[in-house]
Amino acid sequence: MDFKRQLKAGFPSVREIITLVAALAVWMGVTAVFVGIRPEHWLMTLLLIVLFFYGSFTRKLAIALLPFVVFAISYDWMRIVPNYEVNPIDVKGLYEAEKHLFGIATAQGILTPNEFFAVHHCAVMDFMAGVFYLCWVPVPVLFGLGLYFTRQRRVYLHFALVFLFVNLLGFVGYYIHPAAPPWYVMHYGFEPVLNTPGDVAGLGRFDEMTGLTVFHGLYGRNANVFAAVPSLHSAYMVVTLFYAFRARCACWLRLTFTVIMCGIWFTAVYSGHHYLIDVMLGILCALLGILLFEQGLMRIPAFRRFVGKYVGYIS
Repeated sequence: MDFKRQLKAGFPSVREIITLVAALAVWMGVTAVFVGIRPEHWLMTLLLIVLFFYGSFTRKLAIALLPFVVFAISYDWMRIVPNYEVNPIDVKGLYEAEKHLFGIATAQGILTPNEFFAVHHCAVMDFMAGVFYLCWVPVPVLFGLGLYFTRQRRVYLHFALVFLFVNLLGFVGYYIHPAAPPWYVMHYGFEPVLNTPGDVAGLGRFDEMTGLTVFHGLYGRNANVFAAVPSLHSAYMVVTLFYAFRARCACWLRLTFTVIMCGIWFTAVYSGHHYLIDVMLGILCALLGILLFEQGLMRIPAFRRFVGKYVGYIS
C-alpha cells in the first residue's frame, strides 16, 4: 500500500497528462508537416516524457525547463517562413555601414574588422575563439540549472523567461531586417542567394586544429543564414551576467561570466559570423529584454500572478 500511495502521489494528474500529450502532438505535428522530423526531435520528446513521468521532482524540472524548450522550438520553426520571404535581405548596406563606422586602414585599403581578422589570425586566438563560442548556450543553461538546484527558483524562472523573451525579440529583429553575416559577403559577394547553407567561417580553423567537427555539425543545422542582426550570441551572456548579480553569485563566477561574455563578443567578429554592429545590437537586445521584463511585464498583475504560480509549481 505504501508503494502504491507513493506511486500515485508522484504520478501526474489526468489534466497534466492531457496537456503534455496535446502539446507534444501539436509540436511534432507542425514540425513533421512544415519542417521535417529529425533525430533530435525524438530525443527531446523522449527526454520530456521521461522527466514528466519519472517522479514529481523530475516533472517539476521538466516544467522549469520549458522556456528553453520553447526557445529551441521557436528557432526551429523559423524554417516554416524564412525571414527573407518577409523583408528584403540586407547584404551590402550593412557591410558598407560597418566599413564606414569601424573600418581599419591597411595597405590593401579599408577593411572591415572581419576582413582584417580573416587575414590576421593565429592558432591561439583560433583555439580560444572556438572555446568561447562553445559556451554561448551551454553556460547559460548550466547557470540556470545551478540556480534551480540551489533552490533559487524565482531568480531561475526570471532568468529562463528573460532568456526566452530576449530570443523572441531577436527573432522579431531577424524578420524586420534580414541580414547577411560577414562570411556571406566574403564567399558570395553582395547578391542574395536564397537557401544558402550555413558556414563555419573562421570557426572552421578550430575544427581543423582539434580534429573535431563540432562547428560543422552546428552550422550545418542553421535554420537561416540571413539572421545576423541582432547577434543573439552576444546577448546570452549579458542576460546570464545580470542574473548572476541578481542571485548574488560568487565574485569568481561573475568574473568568469564577464570573461566569457567579452570572449564571445570578440569571437563573433573574429570568426566572421557577425559585424560589430550586430554585436552591439545583440547587447542592446539583451538589455532591452531585461528592462521590458523586469520593469514592464512584471508590473502587470496578471503576469506577476502567472510567474508566482509558475514558481510555486516548480518549487
